[in-house]
Amino acid sequence: MTSIVVAGGIIWQDDHLLAALRPHGKPLAGYWEFPGGKLEPGETAEQALCRELREELGISVRACRLWQIVEHDYAERDLHVQLHFFHVTAFDGTPCARERQELRWVTPAQARDLPFLPADADLVAGLPARAPR
Repeated sequence: MTSIVVAGGIIWQDDHLLAALRPHGKPLAGYWEFPGGKLEPGETAEQALCRELREELGISVRACRLWQIVEHDYAERDLHVQLHFFHVTAFDGTPCARERQELRWVTPAQARDLPFLPADADLVAGLPARAPR
C-alpha cells in the first residue's frame, strides 16, 4: 500500500469555512474537501499547507494551528493517507480557484450536508460551530 502525507486547511472567514469540490478528471471527483495537498521532501505539514494554499488559492497564511491528524485507508486505491488538518484563521488575499475546483463558503452545519471525502467525514462532523479564536 502506498502512503502519503497531506496538509489541509480549514480556512475560516466570518464563521464560514472554505470547501473545495474535486473537479472531474481527479481521483474522487465530485467529493468536497478542504484545500491543501501533499508534503514535499523536507517540508513540515505547516510549510506544505502554506505552499499549497498559495499555489491552489493565491492566499498567504498569516495564522494557522494544527487541529487534528487523521489516518485513512482508501483500499480501492491501495492508498494510505495521513492528513494534518489546520485551522487557518488569518490570511492575506482572496481565495480563487486556480485548479478548476469549485469553491464555496459554508457554515459548519452546511458542510455536514455536503459529500466530503471519506477521510474528512469524521472531521467535518466534529467541526466547531464557529471559527476558533
